[in-house]
Amino acid sequence: MPYQSIFSRDLFRGQTIVVTGGGSGIGRCTAHELAALGATVLITGRKREKLDATVAELHEDGASAASYAFDIRDEDAVTATVAQIVAEHGPIHGLVNNAGGQYPMPLASIGKKGWDAVIANNLSGGFLMSREVYRQSMQMQGGAIVNMIADMWGGMPLMGHSGAARAGMMNLTETAAVEWAPSGVRVNAVAPGFIASSGMAHYDEKFRTETIPQMAGLAALKRMGEEDEVAAAIVFLLSPAAAFITGACLKIDGGTSLSQKMLPVPAHGASTPFHGFHRGRHRRPA
Repeated sequence: MPYQSIFSRDLFRGQTIVVTGGGSGIGRCTAHELAALGATVLITGRKREKLDATVAELHEDGASAASYAFDIRDEDAVTATVAQIVAEHGPIHGLVNNAGGQYPMPLASIGKKGWDAVIANNLSGGFLMSREVYRQSMQMQGGAIVNMIADMWGGMPLMGHSGAARAGMMNLTETAAVEWAPSGVRVNAVAPGFIASSGMAHYDEKFRTETIPQMAGLAALKRMGEEDEVAAAIVFLLSPAAAFITGACLKIDGGTSLSQKMLPVPAHGASTPFHGFHRGRHRRPA
């Protein structure tokens, strides 16, 4: 069965949208939803095998898709690949800066090498992609950019490197929204909370077995989010329905970032997940 998006099936017909980190997790899910809505989806990442697997899925579903393997932290590679994309596919209408990554570690234990790597993954790479897509395409015909940040308000204990990078990406989002508005470019961000995604598999065993099981209880909705719930928010911000929204951040965290100290939310099962991704962890019955 196809992706069960709530958006119009031809919403992005005739548009080319780039999704970085599109070979797995939220990026893969977002690529599937955009493709189901008619977009030509171009996914990027460092690992060719992951990109090939996702493109094969998209083609199997009848989508128009291709992949480009490169490192978003490499300025020359970014510049050359964006030029190649424009030459092969024409104008870029949308960019989803999804690629990133981090690892849990207290600040006192983070070395400069690890700090630089996380900042480059979650901030510098997104800047380079945004800059080149703007310079080589969107400056001429407009477009929409959605940046991936995180629930970093109030600090990110055990992930201070990622928190600093995500906060920087939020400021970059606001700055670009102002500077690029005269070109018809909108720039927004999404901030997922605890999402059940394949990215969690990269954390160490203690974090997976001790920390992750506690995450659902921290949300007012008392569950973890799903990949397709993040993808739907990204699709909205890329769509014409968000034509008057720029420089904004949409939190997708089930209320985790809200203070619950005065009124703790008891355990409940009142929140029903949105299961739109036909290849996700959960599948709607046929």
